[in-house]
Amino acid sequence: MSIFSDNIRNLRIKRKISQEKLAESLAITRGRYVKYEDGTSEAPYDILKKIAQYYHISIDLLLSVDVRKVPIDELLKLEDNRILLPITVNKDGDNFIEIIPHKARAGYLSGYSDPEFIENLQQISLPWLRNGKFRAFPVDGDSMPPHKSGFYIVGRYIETLGEVRDGKTYILLTKNEGIVYKRLNKNGKNALVLHSDNAYYKSYEVKASEILEIWEFACSLATEEFTPDDLTPESLKDVLMDLRREVREVRAKLA
Repeated sequence: MSIFSDNIRNLRIKRKISQEKLAESLAITRGRYVKYEDGTSEAPYDILKKIAQYYHISIDLLLSVDVRKVPIDELLKLEDNRILLPITVNKDGDNFIEIIPHKARAGYLSGYSDPEFIENLQQISLPWLRNGKFRAFPVDGDSMPPHKSGFYIVGRYIETLGEVRDGKTYILLTKNEGIVYKRLNKNGKNALVLHSDNAYYKSYEVKASEILEIWEFACSLATEEFTPDDLTPESLKDVLMDLRREVREVRAKLA
């Protein structure tokens, strides 16, 4: 038996649907459906999609989470049943913002669709963030100044690539890199180009099929005092002058 087979059996029993009626709705035979429910055969993608649409639940949850533990009616339902996000609100109806701590950054790639993982995260509420689903992600590295390691970016969840606006910054969850914060541009080829505000880092492309979540920048939270960069125009000029002098000295020795 598997989580998937347990889930489809429990969902069917909860809805008081016969195996024959469900199989008919899926346009397959009862004998074929029974194999999915008893775990002796794996359902192909087209059947997975039909079952997800039938129960109005995401494939993510069907395959990875015991749905008996999930308050399905309280989840945020997105188009095409792509994913469901748990929403927690306070007594005033404002969304709580889950905080992904640095220690859970790596685990988010496997736990982003697990309601139990999300429910165990610390939460805050910001009165100016009301319309939408928000989550706070830790910044890692120096590719997006002035944000640096130790800071948090609060993002608003967006459902489709069509909502991405060129030149704006977003948190992305990708299959290969996990959490990244970059400035995005659409290239018209069903992919996004990710840019860093720190010119030291090169831009690169991510295919739409590799993207699991996109969160639009809503605000940032600094956990330490901001200190300006020491590389002022004057100091950069001094560095370049020193480099030019060193190059001349090397050339003189080689002459």
